Amino acid sequence: FFSKFSPRPLANTMMDEEQDPYIWLEEVESPESIEFATSANAKCLAELGDPSETETYKRVLTALQSDDRIPYVRMLGYDEDTGDMLLYNFWRDANSPKGIWRKTTMQQYQSADTEWTTVLDLDKLAKEEDISWVWKGYTALPRSMDSQSGGPMGRVTRVLLNLSRGGADATYLREFDLLTESFVDAENGDGFSLPEAKTRASYKSRDVLLVGADTGEDSMTSSGYPRTVREWKRGTKIEDAPIVFEGEKTDVSCGQYLIDESDREGGDVYEIQSRSISFYDRYTYVKKQSSSDDFVKLAVADNTSVSFYGKWMMIRVKADWDANDNGSDKTFKSGSFLYVDAESFIEFSKAKEDGDEDAIKNCKLDYHVLFEPTATTSYSGYSATKSYLIVYILDDVKEQLKFYKLGEGGGPFVQVGGDEEGQIRSVSASPVDAKTSDLIFETTSSYISPSKLVLADANKISGDDYVVSELKSLPEMFDSSDLEVSQHFAVSKDGTKIPYFMISKKGMKLDGSTPTLLYGYGGFEVSLGPRYVTSVGISWLERGGVYVEANIRGGGEYGPDWHQQALRENRNLCYEDFIAVGEHLVDSKVCSPQTLACRGGSNGGLLTGNMLVQAPELFNAIHIAVPLLDMKRYSKLLAGASWMAEYGNPDTNDWENFLHKYSPYHNIDVSREKYPNVLVTTSTRDDRVHPAHARKMVKKLWDEGKGKDWPVYYYENMEGGHGGAADSKQEAFMTSLAYDFMWRALTDSLPTQE
Repeated sequence: FFSKFSPRPLANTMMDEEQDPYIWLEEVESPESIEFATSANAKCLAELGDPSETETYKRVLTALQSDDRIPYVRMLGYDEDTGDMLLYNFWRDANSPKGIWRKTTMQQYQSADTEWTTVLDLDKLAKEEDISWVWKGYTALPRSMDSQSGGPMGRVTRVLLNLSRGGADATYLREFDLLTESFVDAENGDGFSLPEAKTRASYKSRDVLLVGADTGEDSMTSSGYPRTVREWKRGTKIEDAPIVFEGEKTDVSCGQYLIDESDREGGDVYEIQSRSISFYDRYTYVKKQSSSDDFVKLAVADNTSVSFYGKWMMIRVKADWDANDNGSDKTFKSGSFLYVDAESFIEFSKAKEDGDEDAIKNCKLDYHVLFEPTATTSYSGYSATKSYLIVYILDDVKEQLKFYKLGEGGGPFVQVGGDEEGQIRSVSASPVDAKTSDLIFETTSSYISPSKLVLADANKISGDDYVVSELKSLPEMFDSSDLEVSQHFAVSKDGTKIPYFMISKKGMKLDGSTPTLLYGYGGFEVSLGPRYVTSVGISWLERGGVYVEANIRGGGEYGPDWHQQALRENRNLCYEDFIAVGEHLVDSKVCSPQTLACRGGSNGGLLTGNMLVQAPELFNAIHIAVPLLDMKRYSKLLAGASWMAEYGNPDTNDWENFLHKYSPYHNIDVSREKYPNVLVTTSTRDDRVHPAHARKMVKKLWDEGKGKDWPVYYYENMEGGHGGAADSKQEAFMTSLAYDFMWRALTDSLPTQE
């Protein structure tokens, strides 16, 4: 399987911290760093032109701000006068680039011309407070915990808004009253408000928060997330709130929250404490609010995910779970999704915690399996309505839904319908109100089929009247009449079949001449799959290009094992898989190395950074977005310490043993006379992946590439956070910059770089 495009021998240019001449670029907003970014931006635009003057920019911006987009909503209770459902939506358009939070009713939402009422105008707020606010969502006060809501058929009265300065992950927390549609005054001690930090907060009751915040005194972990949880009462200072749970400094984070299942038969209010000891492993402690018992550590593997539905505890197993450990006579395969009586499992966990062998033997647990993986299928999540679970399954990366109804008396679930086989599409079925209704918002789309939203009734899943009403449909945002979607498989270096989706013109001539863009991610168990690709369609497909998404290892397309195969010392498998897909495209004469580009962001930026240093002959253009690139220092930069379970610890033998092999910053080959065309982009306000990764890589490439054919372009958006853009105009700008760059590179129309 070794070919001319296989990974190159690594260049011996490793350096330690003291030898890094570019470490000064890690000072995010130092005058020197900002000068580097602004001068690089000016150089980039002088060479490539201003994206905002291009047709691509205009088309993409029009699509991003189109009034024809689907306004997705969240139900926050019922109108006290009419009893109609209250639906809330956050919306950006040309008139409101930062956005408005608005509301309507279900009756209005079902009409063609929905009438909206503005609840909060973010543009107006930003102007009044002179802060470039970016919406980051909210946490609602559950109706069941609110004495003023009016109960299950009442309405949500308050929320905790998260507002970001310039798009960063760190947010300001501010309580908002939905009855008065105004912020709750924090100055007089009535409202909850916290300054900028990576805060995590939820309501325990109307007047009490469970909050992890930066209060100093080692309140945050080395990854920059909360280490402690405080129970904060309204009208008091956060510093005076008692600490009710805490983790270690070396943990990723720690948190506490409530899950209220008391409305379902046999259910309770479950109080959860969680210590994330790594990105994937956590200690989970549970107590039932109706019980006087203390918290009990759940007797599950550290990488197991748990949730609750009524009296059941839902369990996703990410490693084989032996009968000796789970209190039954069965072993459950990694990737399985099952459930068990919550009270019985808590008792079993307490017996295990106490070392009470007699009690352990008396706990005969009866597990029910909702999904067990096969060689081609994997579990990818579930939604819940009042009486149904809707389970998402991937079959060779094609999605299907299965519907399960809660049995009589809160008994075991029974499958009542769903898809017979997977389809190349994206589908989501979210509950309208999981507490009172079995209605769902179902959205479907594919790479070339626009999104369609319907209101459906889970009770009628097997009938012709499943769809209650067709709510909204996105019109075609690009011409797809001559396009087709196909799935193919490449063979990686170790013989593993790697699936990929390709969108191309029907009857495409296979002569290697078609500009082709290969996209990938390959990390953190994130699955790529079909969804309507508006920007890709406008910027690439309409021009006659081919777009490809590679489902490489490190992702979650085939369950936990697909991800775990490419962790740490086996990270090379991600890159070998991606190269195999690129080679397959070349061998199939879809494209040639001269007409092949690749693109990736974040962990995908690490992927494409490695394509630059490991397989430069395979690509003619590479876009490296908001990337990790310096794997020697990544764990010291912002949230980097939280990712050591994925990549390894560079302060141990991991660096010499394997990490240095896929650190692009340390593997630039100074003996090379030519590298492919490269565009690196990041954001000054990215407080997840440090902009220094991009800055240092570019500066080093520029310095070591003097006198060589190393065309490297760099643009750093001054806002945007890890998403790279803070509003639609910035998003259209960055999209146009990237796609126009890649297209021009593959069609030999880039200017010669000085």
